[in-house]
Amino acid sequence: MAGNPRWSAVAIVLLVGVLSCSLAAPGVQAATPAPAGGLRLKGAGATFPAPLYQHWFAAYAATRPNVAVSYAAVGSGEGIRRFIGKNVAAEERVDFGASDAAMRDEEMAAVSGGVLLLPVTAGSVVLAYNLPNVPELRLSRRAYAGIFLGEIREWNHPLIAETNRGTQLPKLTITTVVRQDASGTTFAMTKHLDAISETWRARYGPATLVDWPGAAMRARGNEGVAGRIKQSLGSIGYVNYGAARAAGVTAALLQNRDGNMVRPGDASGTAALDAVELPENLRLFVPDPAGRDAYPILTLTWILLYRTYPDAAKAEAIRDLFRWCLVEGQEHSGALGYVRLSPSVASKALAALDGVRSGAH
Repeated sequence: MAGNPRWSAVAIVLLVGVLSCSLAAPGVQAATPAPAGGLRLKGAGATFPAPLYQHWFAAYAATRPNVAVSYAAVGSGEGIRRFIGKNVAAEERVDFGASDAAMRDEEMAAVSGGVLLLPVTAGSVVLAYNLPNVPELRLSRRAYAGIFLGEIREWNHPLIAETNRGTQLPKLTITTVVRQDASGTTFAMTKHLDAISETWRARYGPATLVDWPGAAMRARGNEGVAGRIKQSLGSIGYVNYGAARAAGVTAALLQNRDGNMVRPGDASGTAALDAVELPENLRLFVPDPAGRDAYPILTLTWILLYRTYPDAAKAEAIRDLFRWCLVEGQEHSGALGYVRLSPSVASKALAALDGVRSGAH
């Protein structure tokens, strides 16, 4: 696209900066002014896909040296707030948001000009744990639901032992590690618990922020949860697969809907998305995927776009960036622990992206 004349009218200078919640205070985004005559795209939101976005934006910049983006990984809830743009500081305003929980209808209604929910990748939510003498842990649906309900409190509980025969489980208190901030990862986890546990459904339901029962430690962002698990003997927490791998924490095998124990990874994540068909609004949750090899906890994650942007250059920049993410960018997903979109999902997302236009915002 470097030779495309549509880009010759404006110089777009790239700032590839993903600001992690662990590195900056929530709500703070580096202030980097656009150069004279230039354009800067700003985004904020989910921590779940932030490592992939960082990689994507850098790879994109390598092919478009005059194009780029800044992204603040502040969590899905904060990303939605900034995207809606009501009562936000000038430095918090964004050109796009990001959320693992998409947006609710009432949130979308608060955005003048309309919202496009654009699925760009998917990822597994793993249960990472810290038991040094247990290199492989298998958890049934009843067991891990019971742990996060606060009903199973010790690692040698019979429901855990029955799927780990031959493994010496310690008589050690279980401590869950959960999100402190409003989180799409929490929504994916609780959406799954809602699907598999009547008790969870009756008490809590799916939510981005939960008053967790039992002995729970709280941390901000996926990286924060992974780091807390790594530091805390006897802990278990939910975190995206890429963050668990990066932190070097071990993820349990989980029993899926078909009754099989499945290890998280590219193949099991892809299997979970095999039968997914997106509705017209591109908002679809997969709380308990079917399939022999499907990993049971998986979420799509969305870029939040305005349907209209104030000028043609910005609208074109947005379309080009996320077109690249939906095509070339998918090739990078597996290596970073994410799940590439199926051809049918990517095709629908690309068609929807063409609807982004310039006009009154």
